[in-house]
Amino acid sequence: MLYFSSIILALAQALTEFLPVSSSAHLIIFHQIFTAPELDTLMFDVMLHLGTFLAILFYFWPEIIKLIKGFFSWKPQGENKIYQKIGWLIIFSAIPAAAIGYIYGDFIEQSFRSVHWLIWPIIAGAILLILAERFSKQNKKIGQLNFGSALYIGLAQILAFMPGTSRSGITITAGMQLGLERKEAARFSFLMSLPIIFGAAVQKITKVNFGDLPPHLFLAFILGVAVSAAAGYLVIKYLLKFLISHSLDYFAVYRFILAGVLLLLFYFR
Repeated sequence: MLYFSSIILALAQALTEFLPVSSSAHLIIFHQIFTAPELDTLMFDVMLHLGTFLAILFYFWPEIIKLIKGFFSWKPQGENKIYQKIGWLIIFSAIPAAAIGYIYGDFIEQSFRSVHWLIWPIIAGAILLILAERFSKQNKKIGQLNFGSALYIGLAQILAFMPGTSRSGITITAGMQLGLERKEAARFSFLMSLPIIFGAAVQKITKVNFGDLPPHLFLAFILGVAVSAAAGYLVIKYLLKFLISHSLDYFAVYRFILAGVLLLLFYFR
């Protein structure tokens, strides 16, 4: 049951981390269903986030190399100049969430780690997705953003500390509000998550002595990381293709249905 729960939770994390439906909400819900007490911890959820970090790293590796080359170019020209700017935009966008997460991240995640808190951010996120589709111009590429725009998306990312909001959902919405094409908004959302997810994972993992974990639990953690990384890679690949010609309305409808189910299960039972 332990390893089965690890696989199920990892798949839930991978599927919902990149889709704008809130991975934290689904992990909390799935923890209620697949009751493996050893895995119902924030630490295990952090390990799953590390897996999806690896998925982003592997999928965007060619672009990450370009970002590194552009970032360290002394007098960048052409593509190097564009990627140098994007690199700075990513760093700039990460500052607000990094600061808030370092100070208040654990408090927010632990305080609102309950199904009853999830419903209202899920509904609010659905409304924002619909508004972004209806009122955004969607005519810009990432390289056309300025630092004020990056800061705006970075500030929006702070809201993702509240379970149920969806980090990808709120940052894609913010990007589209600024005129980014749907796929470009998703691409920037994934890239800007790299320093945040990595920093959060390192901060929490360094507090854990893995030597104290029993072998079966250590294997369950490793299995979760591997499954979330592999599944996350596939989700990124096909989501970016999907967003070229499909709106975010599908995810908004799903969020409304999910909120309705949660209301029925936990408020009106």
